[in-house]
Amino acid sequence: MQDPQDSGFVSVAGRVRDGLTRASASERRIARALLASYPSAGLDTASSLGTQANVSTATVVRYVASLGYASFREFQDALRAELALRSFSPLTGQPEDASGSRAGEDLRTSAGRLLGRQVENSLDALPEDELQAAVTLLTDPRLRITSFGGRFSYVLAHYLDLHLRLLRPGTRTLDVQPSVTAPFLADLGRRDVCVVFDVRRYQRDIVELARQSKRRGATVVLFTDPWLSPVAEVADVVLPSRVEGASPFDSLVPATAVVETVLAGVLERLGPQATARMEAIDLTFQGATTD
Repeated sequence: MQDPQDSGFVSVAGRVRDGLTRASASERRIARALLASYPSAGLDTASSLGTQANVSTATVVRYVASLGYASFREFQDALRAELALRSFSPLTGQPEDASGSRAGEDLRTSAGRLLGRQVENSLDALPEDELQAAVTLLTDPRLRITSFGGRFSYVLAHYLDLHLRLLRPGTRTLDVQPSVTAPFLADLGRRDVCVVFDVRRYQRDIVELARQSKRRGATVVLFTDPWLSPVAEVADVVLPSRVEGASPFDSLVPATAVVETVLAGVLERLGPQATARMEAIDLTFQGATTD
């Protein structure tokens, strides 16, 4: 079983989603059944999963093997380990070896080494096709961009949006509350891209808003952790990053690095058009701040 601290670690959910494009029709049904009720759908018997996906037990076993697991039991062991990581709370303390501190090492050194490693791991594992798909969506002038996130991840949604406003029109951050989301959903359609930030422990209101957005025709781009928010079930693009930090609290540093990588791609793709917009905004800002 892969070590979650390993730079090459890919969660079960990640393997399932990564394999969708090359899966057969029956394998896609299994994958969809797993993602629809993740991870509980995989914790019953292979026969039960086969029934949910309308395939044979043997097909389920072959599919699990194609994901890289030696047996259905090993597959379920990975799911159980992942379930514990997905539901991790700061109240339970740090996961084993998460701090990465070494004997005699001060806090600055250990935190810098750990966060640096997690940023590097996140960028190394970032799927190139997903990264380019996100850049393509965020640079399409025909599309409206709305970013939203959870209690902490909202910070990243706003951070992304503040930069996108400098590079292109038609972008905003959504305050997720009923008085705002109801009219937002009413106006949503195929010209909309919803950029969703959701990391463990996943927020039900964020997940539900993403699902409703997808049902109304919007494209969904998800920034999440390696274990994948339930939003991944409906997302068109998924950009995972590590969350382990120097304390029991999850870190947004690796996700920030992924956001900034996407922004670098957006700026490069838009080129002179974005530069001209930034110059115009800068001139307006300077005029507003001088007497």
